[in-house]
Amino acid sequence: MSKLTGWWKNRSSAGKVELYTRWSFHLFVVVEILTFGLGGLVLGPPEAPGSAEVGLLVLMCVHSVLVGFLSSRALDWLVGRRDRPVWVAVATVAVTAFGCLAALLLRRTGHVDETVAPMLVTGMTCFASGSLVMCLEKVRHMWVVAPAHAVGAGLTVVAVGLPVVEGVGYTIGVLLSGLFLSFACGFSGWLLRIVYELDRARELQAQLAVAEERLRFGRDLHDVMGRNLAVVALKSELAVQLARRGRPEAVEQMIEVQRIARESQREVRDVVRGYREADLAVELEGARGVLSAAGMDCRVEFEARRALPAEVQSALGWVVREATTNVLRHGDAQNCLIRLADAADGSGALTLLVENDGAPETPAGPPGSGLAGLRERLAVVDGTLSAGPTEGGRFRLLARIPEQRPEVRA
Repeated sequence: MSKLTGWWKNRSSAGKVELYTRWSFHLFVVVEILTFGLGGLVLGPPEAPGSAEVGLLVLMCVHSVLVGFLSSRALDWLVGRRDRPVWVAVATVAVTAFGCLAALLLRRTGHVDETVAPMLVTGMTCFASGSLVMCLEKVRHMWVVAPAHAVGAGLTVVAVGLPVVEGVGYTIGVLLSGLFLSFACGFSGWLLRIVYELDRARELQAQLAVAEERLRFGRDLHDVMGRNLAVVALKSELAVQLARRGRPEAVEQMIEVQRIARESQREVRDVVRGYREADLAVELEGARGVLSAAGMDCRVEFEARRALPAEVQSALGWVVREATTNVLRHGDAQNCLIRLADAADGSGALTLLVENDGAPETPAGPPGSGLAGLRERLAVVDGTLSAGPTEGGRFRLLARIPEQRPEVRA
């Protein structure tokens, strides 16, 4: 069953919105043919349709397929996959104009019933208006499409010799239907573009968080090593000059260089240790802030009633950091729960639960090294880690650390 529904559940929010929008426009192809094409023939005279009506139906089928193709290319342009489909839009306008003119001429010569032509003209112009609107960037240009079709239809009716009253009716019908389709299609295209921009913004936010952490580490390392390396270079140069002159002070300078090098080595270890030992309180608050900034409802519950050793805080802090990164990068979470509490079984163990919704049933790719690294860090404090999807499309990560008892030495 998961294989049958995975094509939908494994998509991101942007992918789901695009799939729904795209197939809605594909459905318009069928609607145009059945409603305005075949519908016009059904509502026409009771006798069998002639060759003119059948020819117009075939022309409308070609027009509907072309409109669907233009809508698909316009969606690709909106999400940045293709260039704007200018030539397809031009071809759609040409086929629409030719089809409307043919229907009106056949209506004027009596080869098409007066009830068939309005259906064909209205159908071709309104669906063409919707697809053309998605090829435009500015709203003021979008609002011109339907009125232009309406005016063009009205003038064509009068030009072929039909009554002016009938031209007014065509103008009103084309205008109302064109405005409706223009608004619906324009709003759908705008919504799809906004959803993709939000999806890219979320991915960029995760990348910026990683880059910010790298900059912080580089800044700390520069502050520690910059001054000491400058002093080492200066004293080494001084020792070289003294050694060339045969001065005994050169030995003292090299001893000083050795001392500074060892001090620098110790300071680098402190920087790396501070980077690798995550503070649990800071990580919990940081997870709340990052997930909330990403538009998620993040709830952090701290129910542990005892002080935690430094090594336990470090291990759990890394679990929070990795879990937060996974929530941002994978799935489509809307709410997330982070709970640190004592185990319910009364064993004195400590549990850290991170659970979020919007998780795909099957992973999109091979498992990464993040969870394996967390298991290694938890193993230092005899902890365990379990992670995987649960019911309701949720993903649960549970870290468990047994009660830390002080070692008794003889």
